[in-house]
Amino acid sequence: MYQERLTWVTGTPELVTAVRSAKQYLTYVSAGPFQYAVAEALRLPDAYFHGIREDLRAKRDLLADGLTDAGFQVFRPSGTYFITTDIRPLGETDGFAFCRSLPERCGVVAVPNAVFYDHQDQGSPFVRFAFCKRDEVLTDAVARLKTLSAG
Repeated sequence: MYQERLTWVTGTPELVTAVRSAKQYLTYVSAGPFQYAVAEALRLPDAYFHGIREDLRAKRDLLADGLTDAGFQVFRPSGTYFITTDIRPLGETDGFAFCRSLPERCGVVAVPNAVFYDHQDQGSPFVRFAFCKRDEVLTDAVARLKTLSAG
């Protein structure tokens, strides 16, 4: 019998796929105990949430502008923590290979968008970067990413 392996579970491909799907949903969806925290947060003044929005907008713009300066084609988002980019202007076409090489090339990580596509070839030239980071982390990442077009 064929066994597939996830770093912390082993089983048939069907079972590993089911576990992988459940883990994905649990990672990005708030569990029951967090509902109390959400209820408390809803009592906070609007200014608190406006501040978060403005902070995230500034972080988005910092990273988007830096990625553009580094040679990426940038798709500026309106409602997420991630900026999708096209890597073809950098002479790259394979998002998986590009993302695997990034840590060694410049100490930055990205996620290949192809993992979200039914037809991975259609998402191959797109990668995304998270901007929900400290400003100094984003500034450093942008400086490192600029070395890609210089090298």
